[in-house]
Amino acid sequence: MNRRSGAWRRLLKPLILGLAIAPVSGACRDAPTGPELKPLTLVWQDEFDGPAGQRPDTTKWVPEVGGSGWGNNQLEYDTDRPENASLDGAGRLAIVARREDYGGRAYTSARLITRGRYQATLGRFEARLKLPSGQGLWPAFWLLGSDIGTVGWPACGEIDIMEYRGQQPKTAHGSLHGPGYSGGQALTSSFQLTAGAFDTDFHVFAVEWEQERITWFIDGIQFKTATPADLPSGARWVFDHPFFVILNVAVGGNYVGPPDETTVFPQTMLVDWVRVYQAAP
Repeated sequence: MNRRSGAWRRLLKPLILGLAIAPVSGACRDAPTGPELKPLTLVWQDEFDGPAGQRPDTTKWVPEVGGSGWGNNQLEYDTDRPENASLDGAGRLAIVARREDYGGRAYTSARLITRGRYQATLGRFEARLKLPSGQGLWPAFWLLGSDIGTVGWPACGEIDIMEYRGQQPKTAHGSLHGPGYSGGQALTSSFQLTAGAFDTDFHVFAVEWEQERITWFIDGIQFKTATPADLPSGARWVFDHPFFVILNVAVGGNYVGPPDETTVFPQTMLVDWVRVYQAAP
């Protein structure tokens, strides 16, 4: 029986939320964290409930439409069509990359942001995801500084909670970008699965963002921490203002290279939920 359907989902949801919150304040932490994260309260979420084919909730998500390459030489045209981003009817969002001619590009996909809908400073940001695979696929779950329109990138700051090369289905990465430590010079660490792969099951990707400390987790396992002491000499810590959330699946780009003859389309990133926790007032 599908645990995310109908009456069973309504009965289980409080239990699921309780289980999700419990490790945040307990054993999954491998290092002390600041008072901003104790205790944590669920303050924003999307569980993606709804009928199959329904578009993402427009009170929470805005599709960024275009095929400019997004500064990374990406090859897809990101659309606002349900063919590229819609609910699957089982309590999940499906972001689908397709091989098709559209808007002058050979691929389509979707890029969803909460800019203008939700932004936050500090807290725990997490999502339960099942990733696509294949050469040239580049899914990501990340945060971007809301002041990007005035200060530009990378001065606005960027927190990559999860990014992943589809040709390396057992490895995920967490990164921090800012002025003097962006692009190929970002502060980056990787996480390697010892069993299975990120395209065969769901995994929980999270950051805990505190004053002058950001910590990355996969399935409750801490694998990276960044503080101002880790920055290059003279670089600024710019993670002290609101950020918004982004979910996307890029095709091609500097980070992954283009698809090749081995890449199968369509490819889908399934998003079970996205949740944000912050300290109680």
